Amino acid sequence: MALDFLAGCVGGAAGVLVGHPFDTVKVRLQVQSVEKPLYRGTFHCFQSIIKHESAFGLYKGIGSPMMGLTFINALVFGVQGNTIRALGKDTPLNQFLAGSAAGAIQCVICCPMELAKTRMQLQGTGEYKLKSKNYKNSLDCLVKIYRKEGLRGINKGMVSTFLRETPSFGFYFLTYDCLTRYLGCEVEDRYIIPKLLLAGGMSGIVSWLSTYPVDVIKSRLQADGVGGVAQYNGILDCMRKSYHEEGWRVFTRGLTSTLLRAFPVNAATFATVTVFLTYMRSEENLRECEPGPAIQQPSSL
Repeated sequence: MALDFLAGCVGGAAGVLVGHPFDTVKVRLQVQSVEKPLYRGTFHCFQSIIKHESAFGLYKGIGSPMMGLTFINALVFGVQGNTIRALGKDTPLNQFLAGSAAGAIQCVICCPMELAKTRMQLQGTGEYKLKSKNYKNSLDCLVKIYRKEGLRGINKGMVSTFLRETPSFGFYFLTYDCLTRYLGCEVEDRYIIPKLLLAGGMSGIVSWLSTYPVDVIKSRLQADGVGGVAQYNGILDCMRKSYHEEGWRVFTRGLTSTLLRAFPVNAATFATVTVFLTYMRSEENLRECEPGPAIQQPSSL
């Protein structure tokens, strides 16, 4: 159990470092004004951020996901591994159910973390310029939101986060399980790392495609009211107004940068987790097989 949590922690950190620039672009595209768009597309957004804010602009708000996602991945892989063991059989259906359970539980951390990340990524840009330098960092952002709006404020977008995370993590683990079985990922395989990277990357893509329109709504709700008066009264109102003003394409805005991010992030995450678990468990087995008065590690490790 502890190894599952530790592996998720290491994999989460690797994924954040690889994917945060793509996430910044995704959020900027999702919430920009349709009347006065700042960016023409994914690559123009990348270029504009680097030109006006330097490469560090792509890493705005990384503090929140680095703290949050590292723990979230530890929680996700820990809950998923324990749920599979509790269900008693490693089947595709159980992989989906275990992934969904993990996705639902981590919403408690994920929602405030993404709220802080979104506010940090947007401050000082476009219609949010009036809020320039309102937040010093992610923690300062959450503290100020809490002081102004209370617990309800820092949990803004919780329902849409739950609707996104629960099925997406089910598809995430289901896809990874099916692909690793199909590709024949064995420890002795000389091509195991490329196979794990492919399986992890594709799992991320399938996961995002399964619930991406919900993510657009979540981003809009969490950004709502930052630049002035709030526009939306809830999920359905946000969907209705977004569709009425921008058409169905609004629900795919930022998808290119998301998919560009999804493959390397989840390839790095899953490969890191799998290699870490394989190495640690092989070391554990070697220690158990050693003769003589070996010092036993506490079971909690």
